[in-house]
Amino acid sequence: MLTTLRRIVLEFSQDAQLHSALERMVSQIKKALKTDCCSVYLADYSQQHFLLMASDGLAITSLGQTTIGFSEGLVGLVGQREEPLNIANAHHHKDFINAPEVQEDDFNAFLGTPIIHRRKVLGILSIQQKQARHFTENDEAFLVTLAAQLANALADAEVRNLLNQTQEKNCTVKQLVGIAGAPGIALSQIMVCQPKADLTALALCEIPPEAQDEQTQRFEQALAKTSADFEQLSLKLSHFIQDETLAIFDVYKQLLTQADISQEVYAKIKQGWQAESALKLVIEHYVLQFEAIDDSYLRERASDIRDLGNRLLFNLQQQHNQPLTLPHAFVLLADEVTASMLAEYQHKGLKGIISLSGSANSHAAILAQALEVPAVMGVSGIPLAQIDKQEVIVDGYSGELFINPDEALKREFQHLIAQEHALTEKVLAEIHLPTITPDGRTIELQLNAGLSAGFDCPEQLSSLGVGLYRTEIPFMSRPCFPSELEQTQLYEKILADFPQKSVTMRTLDVGGDKSLSYFPINEDNPFLGWRGIRITLDHPEIFLVQVRAMMRANQYHNNLEIMLPMISNVSEVDEALRLINQAYYEVNSELKQELKSKRKAEHTGHIDSGNNNLPRPKIGIMLEVPSVIFQLDELAQRVDFFSVGSNDLTQYLLAVDRNNAQVASLHDAYHPAVLRALNSIAEQSTKYLVPLSLCGELAGEPAGALLLLAMGFDKLSMNGHNIARIKWVIRHVDFQRAKIILSHTLKLTTAKQVHSYLNEQLELLSLGGFIRAGL
Repeated sequence: MLTTLRRIVLEFSQDAQLHSALERMVSQIKKALKTDCCSVYLADYSQQHFLLMASDGLAITSLGQTTIGFSEGLVGLVGQREEPLNIANAHHHKDFINAPEVQEDDFNAFLGTPIIHRRKVLGILSIQQKQARHFTENDEAFLVTLAAQLANALADAEVRNLLNQTQEKNCTVKQLVGIAGAPGIALSQIMVCQPKADLTALALCEIPPEAQDEQTQRFEQALAKTSADFEQLSLKLSHFIQDETLAIFDVYKQLLTQADISQEVYAKIKQGWQAESALKLVIEHYVLQFEAIDDSYLRERASDIRDLGNRLLFNLQQQHNQPLTLPHAFVLLADEVTASMLAEYQHKGLKGIISLSGSANSHAAILAQALEVPAVMGVSGIPLAQIDKQEVIVDGYSGELFINPDEALKREFQHLIAQEHALTEKVLAEIHLPTITPDGRTIELQLNAGLSAGFDCPEQLSSLGVGLYRTEIPFMSRPCFPSELEQTQLYEKILADFPQKSVTMRTLDVGGDKSLSYFPINEDNPFLGWRGIRITLDHPEIFLVQVRAMMRANQYHNNLEIMLPMISNVSEVDEALRLINQAYYEVNSELKQELKSKRKAEHTGHIDSGNNNLPRPKIGIMLEVPSVIFQLDELAQRVDFFSVGSNDLTQYLLAVDRNNAQVASLHDAYHPAVLRALNSIAEQSTKYLVPLSLCGELAGEPAGALLLLAMGFDKLSMNGHNIARIKWVIRHVDFQRAKIILSHTLKLTTAKQVHSYLNEQLELLSLGGFIRAGL
């Protein structure tokens, strides 16, 4: 039966037409269970009823016509109870209703089970038999299992079916929901974009030894051409955005050189692979490495690697760009919209982007934010060809898409677009002003950064500090651990970019879920495994080299702060501080000796090295593991600052993997437990006089920022594109009013209540325009 079940699900998911897929399915189930009838009803929430869509046993004339209310009949009862219903004689059941048109008078036995996807009943699957009997446990188990496996396929099939209806009937498709990638609203025609070259479709090909030199030369030429292409894209964008954002393309160029991709391709060619095949093998290795990472920001670098590989393949194959006839305004749709794709089209009428994959952490989304292009990412289950050239509304605030909207809906969104432009002008007018409430409470806003400290920071924000600098990338983009000198040079550049502003560098945060190809770790549960401070304390040679590099980089800047990740107990802090002190005294002594030797060589005489001590950086910890909430007293005696990692703290408090689509909706920083934990941390930090910051998505949301302000957080660290609106909100709400809002919020019992209340408060504060933008 398991083989039969799998075949039914597979054939259903492969059928592009929902109607034919349902017809085949009911016939297959009827045959497999040897019943007299099998039917499927789909839920229509707009009409509050189930519609009989397919049946093998009921009257053909009733298909697509017969409806049963959500609270009517046995079908409605199954939907209400959300569990199977097994009845020996349906006609005798109190909820049975007679529908003459379906011609089911001869059927007695009834077994129905709901088809549920993400807590929503999509339909009812039922079987019936003339003989009055209870269906067997095996029959029930088969039907329940089949319904559970069909749920995802049916959800995708319903989207495809709605799109077909849109084409045929010119009706509106609502609530196609993805991930909000970049704020804003766009109304325009869809243009589907396919990659010009695709490594995934490439077949591997070997070469004889005498062809290796030619293949190496071909790859060298492609490498040079690709680097020039990225330079050209960066130059084009420089007319539209600030230089810091353009560092995204520096990342591509770094991947071409520092990541040793080219050297690995050369090695594969020497092993006997054609240049294209060698490239495919190397790129796929890096993509798998990055896709295995838990951190959503770092995992999105797989998209950059894939894009780089396809660009190299395009130049390897010596293809030429074909001129395209573009509409004067369009929304770009692709399986995976990349940063380079966005750069290529942004000055040609681009109004918005839709990517079937990716997240708000992708470089395409970050670049879209800088260009103020609305973006929706991760919209699954949409066949590209079906919606090419159709009109669409892209809501980059909510992540919603509206295909072929009617005139009323278009007028509504055009009004919102006008409001958005007016609000943006107000926000930008105050971007250079201090972050202070009308009644005098100040809070510092800082930047989150990763591949390049300022890569997503507009020029007018360069006076801010960095609240979180991720140091993982130099380790992940190499075939071995980076040397102390390499790390020193990188960190020195970051510190120099922010003179007299603090730069908080997080020590290496890799482990079971963030793999290094040269340091493999295999674990059953990487979320709770060997990672962060645990791995670096177990390998002090890695930790000491990194800390030494940070301190050397800081000798002329004195703006470094070091932050320890994944702290779960006091002993980890004690051991890390011991190693940091060791590194400090070593580097301090070495620098004094180097200075002494230099002066001696220059014949400048005696040096009082005691006046040239290395600046000692502040040391802090990330509060992301719930256990530390109960040890803040002891920790406060050991460190200089606390920084809450709200994304991971939420994940651990709620036991939810936000990268798992099945449970991602449960990951909510506005959950009362999370807010109460944050408030407790803030109260204890104030009590122990320890500065407190937060780096996470909550800091970049207007309602979240108001709550954190009221709790007493000293600093909020966020992506650069959020700085302006958060500053504007804080400047227009009294601190005492924020305290009142917080007090009420902490009494609420569900995340839904919190969202509703905060939306209401933003409206009352005349900040309703930010509801779309942040909560």
